[in-house]
Amino acid sequence: MTTITPAIIAPINAAQQAQVLDKTQATLALAERQYGRQFTAIPVLFDLRGRCSGMYRVRGKERVIRFNPHIFAKYFSDNLATTVPHEVAHYVSDCLYGLGDIRPHGEEWRGVMQVFKADDSRTAAYDLEGIPTRRQRYFDYRCVCQSHRLSSRRHYKLARGEVMYNCRQCGENLNFVAACQVGA
Repeated sequence: MTTITPAIIAPINAAQQAQVLDKTQATLALAERQYGRQFTAIPVLFDLRGRCSGMYRVRGKERVIRFNPHIFAKYFSDNLATTVPHEVAHYVSDCLYGLGDIRPHGEEWRGVMQVFKADDSRTAAYDLEGIPTRRQRYFDYRCVCQSHRLSSRRHYKLARGEVMYNCRQCGENLNFVAACQVGA
């Protein structure tokens, strides 16, 4: 029996990236007119992988909007109309209210989305066939009484000595056994 692997969707091209950048700037300009203030231009990257179309990320003082070029390629018009304002609204609501004081998709964010006249749905239901997605790796651990499976995130935190995990049954430390297959 032969399995057919779906063709991988090519990422958006330079012209489409330019359209996304223009839409991002136009949406920011709309916010500036509405709120009567300047918003610093935000870097836009096309490096997001996995199941998300877009992401507003803050690390320290660095703010960036990331888009998934493969999902944008498959659903370009929809992402231009919905994902771009969605992520810009996260940035604008952060600038206006501060992330620590609001919920990610709370009333402040929804208010900004109303200014943009954009759909304030939190997620889209796209068919991701042909989209390269990340796969979670798992690692086997043991304690005195049983086996445990930890995600790569937990495994690497344990390996770096940032945390200690104990079995909920026997209370003993978990000990690394082996890397497992990649999970969905």
